[in-house]
Amino acid sequence: MVLLCGGLVGPIFLGVYFATGQDPLMRWMFWTGLLVTAIDVLAALALAGYGADAQAKSAHLEAHGVLGLAQILGMAETNTRINDRPVVKLSLRISGPGLATFDAEDRVIADVTRLGVLTAGRLAVLVDPATGRFRIDWERSSLITGQMPATFAIAEDDATYDLTGQVEPLMEILQILKANGIGMTSMVDLRNNPVARGQVQAVVRRAAAQWAQHAPPPAAVHLPPTSEVSTARRLQELETLRATGAISQDEYTAKRQQIIADL
Repeated sequence: MVLLCGGLVGPIFLGVYFATGQDPLMRWMFWTGLLVTAIDVLAALALAGYGADAQAKSAHLEAHGVLGLAQILGMAETNTRINDRPVVKLSLRISGPGLATFDAEDRVIADVTRLGVLTAGRLAVLVDPATGRFRIDWERSSLITGQMPATFAIAEDDATYDLTGQVEPLMEILQILKANGIGMTSMVDLRNNPVARGQVQAVVRRAAAQWAQHAPPPAAVHLPPTSEVSTARRLQELETLRATGAISQDEYTAKRQQIIADL
């Protein structure tokens, strides 16, 4: 990558110098080419080291970190964009098994694919219990917020259960999978792991039973009037759209006034 981004200049200078018979008048090309080549090598080594270090930290968190849940308390613009994608600052409250709840901040790229996750207000995070260092897991976050479907087929029940968007049972299932060294894929087959399979089935059945017990009958479902809770959610979603640059400041102001006027 360093060579493709202009690093070939140094080797070209060296090649020209030696191809011309080491002409004394071209000696400047030798020293310039040598310097540029040395800088290229050092830059390549630094980039490779940074990438290896980041990958090692990510692997360490995946292997030894605690899978927790982060509540988004606030979101603010940073006036920074990377490849035309806005960077936002998140204020988070992180909790998880064996962790003391703590507040933290993180800066993330808020592209279009992450808008739904950010609007939902909850994120899956991997936390190092020793240092408190954490990393947002966007794939797991998409699952618990309902951006990805979550269906579970249990052969013994001859049934398929849909837990899409049910944060608590999905987090419990993800923690079971992580504890058994099972990574996130589009489809997980647990038939060869009876321990994890039994634990996941228990969570799925319990969640399905709780949903059936508390779900109102169809005839009793009514659209409630606008409440303070729904208004707060609408304002939060509007704030997310503004922070990520999806709407302009004028559109944000007009829509906010409309929401407040509906109270």
